[in-house]
Amino acid sequence: MSILTKAGSFIKKAAIYLVLFITLSTAVDWYRTSNSPTALPPSMMAKAIDGDAVDLVAQSYESPVVIYFWATWCSVCRFVSPSLSWVSNYYPTYAVALNSGSDRRVSAYVQQHSYQFETINDSDGSWMRQWQIAVTPTTYVIHQGEIQSVTTGFTTPLGVLARIWLS
Repeated sequence: MSILTKAGSFIKKAAIYLVLFITLSTAVDWYRTSNSPTALPPSMMAKAIDGDAVDLVAQSYESPVVIYFWATWCSVCRFVSPSLSWVSNYYPTYAVALNSGSDRRVSAYVQQHSYQFETINDSDGSWMRQWQIAVTPTTYVIHQGEIQSVTTGFTTPLGVLARIWLS
């Protein structure tokens, strides 16, 4: 068997596995987000742990807004949060800390990891219930007052940017 034949066989197998992975990931993501809200309230006021108040819906008319639901105890979030922190340098990004303790504890965690996103502490679970979050992390992109994209689990900076650009 020649090297070209082996390389062609490898490339075919890799392409098949890639298509299967993307198909399976998309199906799992669709299943996990099938109960997600489809519409936003006219106003979504939030108070970040640094005291800043923001209306996420109003802000989405100026630029796409990323809402990232995560938790300090979430193992996948440890890999995804740095990506969302990087994205926050270019797009408004609000991280909603789910059941992660007091504002002081969450703030210390964010500072310890040098995350740059604005953080909202959902210590009572109200955001989690309102958004019907069942999986952490879950990432929404809202633009023009509408939900444009939602994904769960692991994502990359390029994956988040693609969702923003498609919004």
